[in-house]
Amino acid sequence: MRRLPNSLYRAEQVREFDRMAIEELGIAGAELMERAGKAALHALREAWPRARRIVVLAGIGNNGGDAYVVARLARAAGLEVRVWQVGDGARLKGDALRMARFWREAGGETAAYKPGLDLGGTDVVVDGLLGIGLNARLEGDWADAVRAINDSHAGVLALDIPTGLHADTGCVLGCAVNAQLTITFIALKQGLFTGAGPRHCGQIVYDDLRLPPQVLMSQAPAVSRLTFAGVAHLLAPRRRDAHKGDFGHVLIIGGGAGMGGAVRMAGEAALRVGAGLVSIATRPEHAAAISAARPELMCHAVSKVAELRPLLAKADVVAVGPGLGQSRWAQALLGAVLDNDLPMVVDADALNLLATEPVQRKNWILTPHPGEAARLLNTDTKAIQADRFAAVKALQQKYGGVVVLKGAGSLVAAADSPLALCDAGNPGMASGGMGDVLTGVIAGLLAQRRTLNSDPAQAMLLATRLGVSVHARAADIAAKEDGERGMLALDVVDALREVVNPAQF
Repeated sequence: MRRLPNSLYRAEQVREFDRMAIEELGIAGAELMERAGKAALHALREAWPRARRIVVLAGIGNNGGDAYVVARLARAAGLEVRVWQVGDGARLKGDALRMARFWREAGGETAAYKPGLDLGGTDVVVDGLLGIGLNARLEGDWADAVRAINDSHAGVLALDIPTGLHADTGCVLGCAVNAQLTITFIALKQGLFTGAGPRHCGQIVYDDLRLPPQVLMSQAPAVSRLTFAGVAHLLAPRRRDAHKGDFGHVLIIGGGAGMGGAVRMAGEAALRVGAGLVSIATRPEHAAAISAARPELMCHAVSKVAELRPLLAKADVVAVGPGLGQSRWAQALLGAVLDNDLPMVVDADALNLLATEPVQRKNWILTPHPGEAARLLNTDTKAIQADRFAAVKALQQKYGGVVVLKGAGSLVAAADSPLALCDAGNPGMASGGMGDVLTGVIAGLLAQRRTLNSDPAQAMLLATRLGVSVHARAADIAAKEDGERGMLALDVVDALREVVNPAQF
């Protein structure tokens, strides 16, 4: 086992790696199963060192073969092991059949699965039912076995992928195992890291089964994991003679009736990541309160488009949407923004308004959550979550620029660039205002684009990837302090300064 790599692959790519190892490199399939089983048992013993009673549920494919290896090795290590065969054991073949025979020859017993099985009293359940080839909704004994695992109250180790989770999309096919630990083999599957994947996988560990590096290098990754370590170099210390003009002027537009807090949080986030100047354009009734709460924000009362135009003329970057609403005022201000050529970040109700009259442009960043993404693509949230990778690609193709599809495993898409996935962050971010903070973070970093890259399009992509990563890392720091439940958006803002100064002095 090793640190998680940054490359994510589709199931068909992983199957090709497996074929190459066996057919081109001459590594026997049985040897790969032995390696997988040994790695899985090691992971189990590390996660549950006091476990003594192990139940293994084995399917009829290669995933089941891995499970039989785990059972045999666990029994040899002195653990009490019970194996249940799910599916017709007569259909076992090849290496999986061989591993089932080795288990029996070692003195192990296999019982045919019966619906309604009670797994209570077990320390750890090993899910070796179905692997990455699953494409259909679980039914019958398979679904019943998943429910039995989830009802067991035992620790759950999933082999390669939790049964019921789609390896490519991260969606649940009817029902899925809730694992506390998933050990995945050969290469990381993209569906483990977004959608329902994080909820069902628990902690993910990885073992490449000692395949030579050239196997994985034979194909380009489908997606790259976006890690803070991979983007932290963009946050180099500033020159000692720097001044505020070096770091850009952000204009944030929003704060419709009753929503002044949203635009204030976005503005404060932009300041905290280092924007030189931040102006706020909001409804007159909010201006004084925002100025009093955060005097560093230059807050302007804007009741009509004519009052917005001078502010646009002074800005380097525009962020529009936090608390904007969908009133005539909101529509007029968004129209004025779209009439200029400034790079911009578009979020919240600005996205909902955009969905009614779609346009495409290159120099903007759209940051929808699944509901907003559904409106932008004229579909529903369920369809978006069923394949988030396809959805973010469709959004980018339709609207241009850079698109962030928010949620567990946020995705970043841009033309002619690999998809990026951020698996940092935590459930504490599921509260109001988090999206407004992300808008401000990205806008604030985009305002500093000259320090990122001289090419405008590349700088926009880098600012987005950096912003998503910084936002998630700040949320993880905030959660570590006092826990996830009850975490506020401003708690994340408070952590931003620490994150964007990783090598300070």
